[in-house]
Amino acid sequence: CSGCGAELQCCDGAAPGFVPAEKYRSLSEGPAGAAGLRGAVCQRCWLLAHHGRALRLQLPPEQHRLVVSAALRRPPRHGRGPLLLYILDVLELPDPVLRQLPGLLGPDVPVAGLLVVGNKVDLLPADSPGHLGRLRQQVAAACAQAGLREVPLVDVRLVSAKTGFGLEGLVSRLQRSWRCAGDVYLLGATNSGKSTLFNTLLHSDYCKSRAPDAVDRATVSPWPGTTLNLLKFPIINPTCDRIFRRQERLREEATKTEDQLSSEEKKYLNHLKKQGYLVGRVGRTFQRQKPSQVIDFDPDVLSYSIDEDPRHSPRQREEREEFTYNEVKDARWCFDTPGIVKENCVVQFISQVLNLLTEKEVKLVLPTHAIVPRTFILKPGMVLFLAALGRVDYLQGEKSAWFSVVASNLLPVHTATLSNADAIYEKHAGRELLKVPMGGEERMKEFPPLVPQDITLKGIGTSEAVADIKLSSAGWVAVTAHAEEKLLLRAYTPKGTALVVREPPLLPYISSIRGARIAGTAAYRTKKPPSLVENLKTTGKR
Repeated sequence: CSGCGAELQCCDGAAPGFVPAEKYRSLSEGPAGAAGLRGAVCQRCWLLAHHGRALRLQLPPEQHRLVVSAALRRPPRHGRGPLLLYILDVLELPDPVLRQLPGLLGPDVPVAGLLVVGNKVDLLPADSPGHLGRLRQQVAAACAQAGLREVPLVDVRLVSAKTGFGLEGLVSRLQRSWRCAGDVYLLGATNSGKSTLFNTLLHSDYCKSRAPDAVDRATVSPWPGTTLNLLKFPIINPTCDRIFRRQERLREEATKTEDQLSSEEKKYLNHLKKQGYLVGRVGRTFQRQKPSQVIDFDPDVLSYSIDEDPRHSPRQREEREEFTYNEVKDARWCFDTPGIVKENCVVQFISQVLNLLTEKEVKLVLPTHAIVPRTFILKPGMVLFLAALGRVDYLQGEKSAWFSVVASNLLPVHTATLSNADAIYEKHAGRELLKVPMGGEERMKEFPPLVPQDITLKGIGTSEAVADIKLSSAGWVAVTAHAEEKLLLRAYTPKGTALVVREPPLLPYISSIRGARIAGTAAYRTKKPPSLVENLKTTGKR
């Protein structure tokens, strides 16, 4: 399958790579023979890409790990081990899989280096000047705490694979330091954004100029574990001439203002601004000029219904481009790998909680747009609900404290008193007020109950949060309290999932991103900071 890497088959609908038998025969028995299957996608990828539906597959928990481990243990090609490009979701720090890397590699894997990429920075608002530098330090600290002494750390970069922020810098770093010395493997936990990064690099200066025409994009979805096997594209050789031409393009683009962009570019840029706080423009220096296509009218092509897949027509299959032997015989490849599922460690909750949710619930829980923080001021004896997935009780303290929720904008947040919190949960869990899970009493019968954990914190000032309370995969609550003020809190997450107290917090000044207090409530009005576009000249004051 060109979308997830699974071997195509038509025998078992519950196994990876399934294609309906009729479709499989039409592809494999055409003029191209078995080659007709090239570029085809399995039923699961088709449903994910076109209908947002996820099919649960019968996969052993260790299957993804075995695929990754086997790939890394291959004999070194070109006399040098691979570079590992580890993709880390900054929202999930401390990353649960970093500590597993040494065991995954083993002592006999000749890795040349590790470049850690902190992804999804576009979702987080800037809580203070220099917040990206602080985030980078926290990612580097997570690497140090993971004990990765056997693998040399090349660099730490912050990017958004979705909006393109930091991607041109990442490509330049790879071409300067790694050049074309060996293969590159994209590694990381499920849902870290590896396949999105793979697709962005596929349409950048990092791959051979003809690769986007011959390599299909990886299937991307919010459902964990979308990629099931290896996907790859050939890396371009960054010769001195190519690097010079690329730098010329980047310098020229950096002199442009937004007004100088084409209407198409402006439209796409505005689309990205709505999705993230940090936006980048990923261009291409080395593009092969395509001959103008002659449109041949074929009434048969127009006869497809909207539910059919026109990509499987024999006419389009014949026009599919393929690499020649000489083009790739000495190529270095960039591999997308299956997401590594968390083992029994302190932060294993992410995959477990998502496995408890339905497709609709996953789409609500995983943030896809810039997160707008929601801040509440609570007195002792008050409770904060994040949907029906998490809860924080303020049990003891002398003064009020600020609780800033960093989670998907689609998840509801509600406050209550300690005396009626249990009744609210019993009445509204599974219903519209708390929203997730959804499905009423029947849904809640199969959903695990919330279990408590007591937390003691000491405030460090009214402008700086002391810690984040991570409520499973739902998000986190940053707690800000008066200096030296002792707080006793009780946090709840679904049974079988772990709760993490993150110190220092990821965004310590998050409570400052708020509007005026809403009269008669514990809530403040929300405030969304403006988006920033890198490598684009600004005009006037922002």
